[in-house]
Amino acid sequence: MEATMARRALLLSMSVGLASFFIIHVYGEHSPVGQIPGGRYHDQMRNMQAFRVSSVRHDSVSRPLSLSPSPSFTGQPSVAALSPHVYHVTSYGADPTGREDSTEALLRAISDAARGPSTGSLLEGIQNLGGAQINLDGGNYVITQPLRLPATGVGNLMIHGGTLRASDDFPTDGYLIDLSASSTSNNEENRESSKDAELLSSSSPYNCEYITLRDLMLDSNYRGGGIAVINSLRTSIDNCYISHFTTNGILVQGGHETYIRSSFLGQHITAGGDHGERDFSGTAINLMGNDNAVTDVVIFSAAIGIMVSGQANILSGVHCYNKATGFGGTGIYLKLPGLTQTRIVNSYLDYTGIVAEDPLQLHISNSFFLGDAYIVLKSIKGVAHGVNIVDNMFCGSDKGIEIVQLDQSNGPFKDIDQVVIERNNVRGMNIKSTVARGSVNGKGNLWVVDFNNVLIFPNLIRNVQYSLSATGSQFPNHALRNVSNNIVEIQTDLDIPATVFVIADQV
Repeated sequence: MEATMARRALLLSMSVGLASFFIIHVYGEHSPVGQIPGGRYHDQMRNMQAFRVSSVRHDSVSRPLSLSPSPSFTGQPSVAALSPHVYHVTSYGADPTGREDSTEALLRAISDAARGPSTGSLLEGIQNLGGAQINLDGGNYVITQPLRLPATGVGNLMIHGGTLRASDDFPTDGYLIDLSASSTSNNEENRESSKDAELLSSSSPYNCEYITLRDLMLDSNYRGGGIAVINSLRTSIDNCYISHFTTNGILVQGGHETYIRSSFLGQHITAGGDHGERDFSGTAINLMGNDNAVTDVVIFSAAIGIMVSGQANILSGVHCYNKATGFGGTGIYLKLPGLTQTRIVNSYLDYTGIVAEDPLQLHISNSFFLGDAYIVLKSIKGVAHGVNIVDNMFCGSDKGIEIVQLDQSNGPFKDIDQVVIERNNVRGMNIKSTVARGSVNGKGNLWVVDFNNVLIFPNLIRNVQYSLSATGSQFPNHALRNVSNNIVEIQTDLDIPATVFVIADQV
């Protein structure tokens, strides 16, 4: 019995010693795992080395470890080394309660992420960070200056999962998240060494590519804007709530292919009928670039819902109930005269309408206009080309407001081509169209149909179709005599009882 207990004690002592041997090698700073003899230990040592790295490095970075053994040690990176990095801002000292300033901590996390391992380039000159994530850990963080990437040429990075709020001394011309060229900062963590600056330098014409901002609440605290995307490519803003901005909720300038999806924007947090609506200011989304998309977005307060001054943008599923037109607001303002190229589909303009300057290739369809909301075509140089306003619904309050109106305060529209306003259904408003139908009956030799109450452009009828149905036994000669001032005149050579049907077209 005593001999048996002695053998067990000896085995236990040997096991502890062997474990100590492994621990010494795993936690030694420079223990080369590949040099430990004994091939059967390679896989175990590689996994323990990975565990050591995850423990010793800054614990703000987490990545899944693979403990599955491999047949042999090849010296290649493990699955863990190829996994995306997650930078937890709370591990950098950010205060998730919002009581303390978290600017420095957040900028350190962003800087580390931008300097993280890359796997080649996206667009030439832009590093692929492999989907690195800056996780806000569901916290509420106060910041005193914009959060910028430390350098240009960064791609495939996500910031997500928390709230950012501007402090009371945040710059009034700043944005909480600013994807623009890096600026000089007094922040010690953001002063790059010459080596870091060289590593992060970029030959790309774009500041960054494939940056994702997701699941964020941004409170600008009436101190500037929410997000600025400057000269960037393929940026995604998804499921964000942006409030209390005074400039722009989201500014997109230069670059292209910024996608804004499933987000909510409002200067004041309200659900309509706000007593301060007359004082709403700012612009929720300002698109000063090309090839962008806004999809399934709600804008509940701002002076202008969406301002578009770039080409080839698409707006779909947008609900604008920002400042009402009656208070001087605009739902969507297209400010690119002569180069509009905008599509607005399946949207909801709620008491606030659309303004388009010198529209060229503008398409508005399958949208709903409520509360006397209407569309204005505004003349700058008098050009309207390739405009489709079709298959929409308008609902008003029987005040005689026209669904489409012309603003010719700068001069009349004089260069009009391929403008189609048709097939819109209207309730409680006056229909305007480029195609009109009318009839007149009685006895005489002159038949006059006035289309000014329907046709949108004054004194512009390009095509007329008519039929004359006479009663009695006489067969008169008849002809179209005049179409000026949107009035169609048809004359017969005899006084007869008849009905005349007319279709007039301005296309």
